[in-house]
Amino acid sequence: MGGDAFVALREGMRKSKVAAIARTVLFRRMRTVLIRPHGKGLIATTLNYDYEVRSSKKAFEEMPKLKIEGEMLDLAKHIISTKKGDFDPATFDDRYEAALAELVKAKMEGRSLPKPKKVQVSKQNDLLAALRESAGLTKTDEGKPKRTAASANIGTGRQRAARGAAAKAASSNAAPQRKAS
Repeated sequence: MGGDAFVALREGMRKSKVAAIARTVLFRRMRTVLIRPHGKGLIATTLNYDYEVRSSKKAFEEMPKLKIEGEMLDLAKHIISTKKGDFDPATFDDRYEAALAELVKAKMEGRSLPKPKKVQVSKQNDLLAALRESAGLTKTDEGKPKRTAASANIGTGRQRAARGAAAKAASSNAAPQRKAS
């Protein structure tokens, strides 16, 4: 129903090389969208007001000017080449929708609502150490993982202090080595 009007409007926009601006309600809020022809249909793209978007100049003003060369750049290229693949949208799921569906299903069946899962926050670490670890380039001594900048900061302040004190005690208890004269 109305297919011929839709196609006429789409083709008219395409031939005239124009787009439309419209307002619609998305996510409980009035949004401005750009509507343009795309393939056999029309596509709407949400537009943002200037106060909603930080300028790239302001967003990256604290970013240092660095020239990456050598090992770090080669490592980044290696990781990218090993992780590269074809995009398949079917491999991604909408976690929000799945959780909402589970809540509705539980409510309909009279079951208790599922408990929210705890979110794990990843620890900040050294990018180069993470790249090396990801590429399998970290070395180990007798099965012990190599201590990196990333692993040095793991644990609470007390745990790090205890490790430091243990290392200091171990080095002071070692027998001094003397040169033969």
